[in-house]
Amino acid sequence: MTVKDRIIAIIAEQAVLDPAEVTPEATLESLGIDSLGLVESIFAIEEAFDISVPFNANDPAASDFDISSVAAITAAVEKLIAEQRA
Repeated sequence: MTVKDRIIAIIAEQAVLDPAEVTPEATLESLGIDSLGLVESIFAIEEAFDISVPFNANDPAASDFDISSVAAITAAVEKLIAEQRA
């Protein structure tokens, strides 16, 4: 399973959607994920990939982690994985 597939599965679970309904262009908001769902998604991503996501739930805009779309989250996670393995 690729990084993208795992992230889509995590986000789909949070949104209570079929993974096929979660597209790379989708925003978490468009999928019906609220701030609590976002935090739960971040925790699930950290656990799934054994990484630490630089995300501040109190101030998401100040975080160095792009949550603007599923594709952006995937790219950010891939970058974190590469950095932690370097």
